[in-house]
Amino acid sequence: MNEKYYLKIGRASDLQNKKERMVYRFFEILPGALSYTVLFLAIFLSWKLPLAVAFFIIIYDVYWLFRTIYFSFHLKAGYTKMRKYEKLDWIKKLNQLHLQGNGLKIKSWQDIYHLIILPMYDESQEVVRGAFLALEQTDYPKDKLIVVLACEERMRAHARNIAECIEREFGEKFFKFLVTWHPASLPGEIAGHGSNDAWAARKAKELIIDTLRIPYPNIIVSSLDADTCVFPKYFSCLTYHYLTAKKPTKTSYQPIPLYINNIWQAPPISRVFSFSSSFWHTMNQERPEKLITFSSHAMSFKALVEVDFKQTNVISDDSRIFWQCFLRYDGNYRTEPIFYPLSMDANCAQSFLKTMVNIYKQQKRWAYGMGEIPYFLFGFLKNKKISLSKKISLSWEIIEGHISWATSAILIFLLGWLPLVLGGSEFSQTLVSYNLPKITGFLLTIAMIGLVGSIYFSMLLLPPKPPDYGKYKYAFLVLEWFLIPFTMIFFTALPALSAQTHWLLGKYMGFWVTPKIRK
Repeated sequence: MNEKYYLKIGRASDLQNKKERMVYRFFEILPGALSYTVLFLAIFLSWKLPLAVAFFIIIYDVYWLFRTIYFSFHLKAGYTKMRKYEKLDWIKKLNQLHLQGNGLKIKSWQDIYHLIILPMYDESQEVVRGAFLALEQTDYPKDKLIVVLACEERMRAHARNIAECIEREFGEKFFKFLVTWHPASLPGEIAGHGSNDAWAARKAKELIIDTLRIPYPNIIVSSLDADTCVFPKYFSCLTYHYLTAKKPTKTSYQPIPLYINNIWQAPPISRVFSFSSSFWHTMNQERPEKLITFSSHAMSFKALVEVDFKQTNVISDDSRIFWQCFLRYDGNYRTEPIFYPLSMDANCAQSFLKTMVNIYKQQKRWAYGMGEIPYFLFGFLKNKKISLSKKISLSWEIIEGHISWATSAILIFLLGWLPLVLGGSEFSQTLVSYNLPKITGFLLTIAMIGLVGSIYFSMLLLPPKPPDYGKYKYAFLVLEWFLIPFTMIFFTALPALSAQTHWLLGKYMGFWVTPKIRK
């Protein structure tokens, strides 16, 4: 058996060994079991030990208050760096770069090629063309860009004309342009972004890279979404980071995703989620030791080949490729933050109700990424070369994050009154009972002041206003942030809890493609 066979495990049933399958299944159950245990204890202890729960919720609210302040500083720092990076002349910095000491055998930055993969499903020509227009407007030499439009065979009736139009308009504007068709129903695959991306990368290797004998370390591969619009200096900025990294081929590169392409068309709750997601990823750039690839990202083509491309039997391919590399290289792999933005679409459907449903489904799919937990925990058991400190640090960070995702909003907004309801008459007569709603209300009010910062930065991120967008509507851009308590429970905690339940019960999900609608 291959020593690192566990790199391709998608779920417990993929393991042949019964004991290993049971261990992996335990890890699949663990996050959901922990989340439900936390919620059960919150209710049970509010009944049996209301005084202890009252003190706990006060401490918990204080913790979240300081956590909000902590993240606010990171958001400000991340935003400031992003604006600075947008202004830098990265081509000039590349020309001034002395290439030595990073293990790459290249004489000039212009030896670096970019392989850009854009998986397409049912997106409109407007969406796909927007992504290609952004590529065309970048400052990196176009004779170093290899662009792949990765289409799905099962969507050929929809995609064929779009692919032909894109090829006619842009096919001659890059070094190489390739349209691939990912076959339907391949054995062992989950149809989705990851399997399409892997097929496209293999085809690019076979038909272009190996044919032209381009050295793998000289290629940076960017895995984008069909609606991803790169900013003008993205590839020059990415190239600089690649050439200055200590171990360029053992590093992933994460830009800042901004969900603003269609932000003026999106309904209020969708805008709140779009900005919240953008802010979250901006803040995470300030914590590189805990950074994991998400959505559109880049990596060395050499590493991608050495891990045998992205897994085709998983949903969360964007984070899974990080863990594949982390385990493949015995923990000697990291994600480097790039404080440079690219933009994608906010969740927007043809009706308000449909948008709400799609937001829930998108959040659930993202939360379904907790499937990485059994993957890396099982990998940590198998790989003895990774340091214990790395294993503990990363395990705690990811597991705690997913448990908080599913439970924090519920705890914060329910525990302030739950002991009062379940604690009985004896507790209701205590001073703590009288002051609990006041204290928790005061702490949450202070925490909500953090919304002022979110409102401020959301205004700064807005693209140019459409001519027909009235000035009075700006008031809605402020007021919609007060939907946060509602959205945190119904569109954050509940979909996360639902995703964990799928893993807990072994009711695995398929890949749900977020519709890209522009009105």
